[in-house]
Amino acid sequence: MEKQTRGVRNNNPLNIRKGNNWQGELSPQSDAAFEQFSGMVWGLRAGFKVLKTYMQRAPRCNTLADIINRWAPPSENDTQAYIDFVSRKTGIPPTMRLDFRESTKMVAIITAMCQMESNYTPSLPLCTQAYEMAR
Repeated sequence: MEKQTRGVRNNNPLNIRKGNNWQGELSPQSDAAFEQFSGMVWGLRAGFKVLKTYMQRAPRCNTLADIINRWAPPSENDTQAYIDFVSRKTGIPPTMRLDFRESTKMVAIITAMCQMESNYTPSLPLCTQAYEMAR
């Protein structure tokens, strides 16, 4: 049996750190650093909510490069490799201006970020449901 990544075990495939009271979070939490959710859809929804916040509040992050530089800063990650991975998986250029209302692009971005963060590929229906819940 393949060992699940921490993000998958926590239903948090984007490895969102503790700090907010999220809908669908587990209580009590047993992971000291990362959020734990009652189901995968809730972890995905939280990821979409973070992206939406990044894109709508200052400083605005409206490109893949902006989003990933904030999500996975160079002090903790190989940020350029992360940007390149998500760009390659989605076909979205790193400097292309994005709009959260473009559901197809947002779902593709979150899917690629889940692959990068947790080696997990959410199904299209599950990821789309989470996007709709976050709108």
